[in-house]
Amino acid sequence: MTDRDQIVPVGGWHAVIAAMRSGRRVFELWLLQDRDDARAREVTGLATDLGVVCRQVPRAELDARLPGINHQGCVALCAPLAALGEAGLDDILSAVASPLLLVLDGVQDPHNLGACLRSAAAAGADAVITPRDRAAGLSTVVRKTAAGGADCVPLIQVTNLARTLRNLQATGVWVVGTAAEAPRSIHETPLTGPLALVLGGEGGGLRRLTARTCDHLAAIPMAGGVASLNVSVAAGICLFEALRQRGTSDMS
Repeated sequence: MTDRDQIVPVGGWHAVIAAMRSGRRVFELWLLQDRDDARAREVTGLATDLGVVCRQVPRAELDARLPGINHQGCVALCAPLAALGEAGLDDILSAVASPLLLVLDGVQDPHNLGACLRSAAAAGADAVITPRDRAAGLSTVVRKTAAGGADCVPLIQVTNLARTLRNLQATGVWVVGTAAEAPRSIHETPLTGPLALVLGGEGGGLRRLTARTCDHLAAIPMAGGVASLNVSVAAGICLFEALRQRGTSDMS
């Protein structure tokens, strides 16, 4: 079976540009017929530089490739992008001196996973880690919601999340989970050095074993009005707080 037997459509300007710039194999670029503006010229110029065939097609063909997805009139036909396993995580840990990892304990909504991948990519995280079971995987919806993030940050799927966290700890990674009842806020928690930020899935938060495995639990302070945040919003807050503490963000 060749790559062309498993073509994956990637839709949306940001996702398509990220796919081409990532080195991922792109077979064809499809643009909405008669589209000729700055954004279209940018993506077709990139495709031409990479030797990717460009086609202008009716909207119906784009819609058929990505039904129900806002492809923005731009679709790339790509080789499949697979999640990595534990070996991929080992490669990352051996290559990065002070990794920043986002761990999601059972996020099942593909929109939430996509948004988390987007936040992780924006924060320069080295990987997003999820359980292999009872969690969303890479899908068209995830890729579109990630707006290119799925092509910028690896998704690592592991068989046993608690064991993976213990393995991270053994390599010197500080594991910080989020919990509303934690006595210390995320802003008061040291987030420098090798770090894994662990967030729970929709509704239930961290599972008990996951929470017990963390080195520390921290809360996101809430001013009132709502009791909790969407996991992708919480992920963004935690990741950029880590960047602030590390001194690698423009935030002051």
